[in-house]
Amino acid sequence: MAAPANHSVANLHQHVGHDFGLSEPLVIEQSRIDQFAQCTGDHQWIHVDVDRARRQGPFGGTIAHGLLSLSLIPAVQYALGVYPADAGNILNYGFDKVRFLAPVPAGKAIVVRVELAGVEAKGPGRHLVCTKNTAYLADEPLRPVLVAESLAMVMA
Repeated sequence: MAAPANHSVANLHQHVGHDFGLSEPLVIEQSRIDQFAQCTGDHQWIHVDVDRARRQGPFGGTIAHGLLSLSLIPAVQYALGVYPADAGNILNYGFDKVRFLAPVPAGKAIVVRVELAGVEAKGPGRHLVCTKNTAYLADEPLRPVLVAESLAMVMA
């Protein structure tokens, strides 16, 4: 699915409940995990030590940081057309109800389903937009690995 044909800042509230569909698969390669560890300083061995994770880890190899998977959601939202083309500014407002339900093994791809969960007017031309984001391993589309509600301030 895609954005509704008449999708605009003025009528965002009319589209609550709209399912924007699934993203393209996003491969979570070990190099991306390592770069995320460099950026955040989170070098826990379950993420970055391939040999140790293979030998001692409970998942048979390294896994992505949960926050890495979470950080991919805004790009997915743009790609799926969640935010109307007439929006002047879109500001990340935060996340609610974040749950990491299953590990994402290095080398696997995830897909993310985005649904418009709510729109709250916050003044002239400003709307707080809530989306429900559910990530799955691309080859296991019935088992969520991540569920999060995200908030964005959308301004005309």
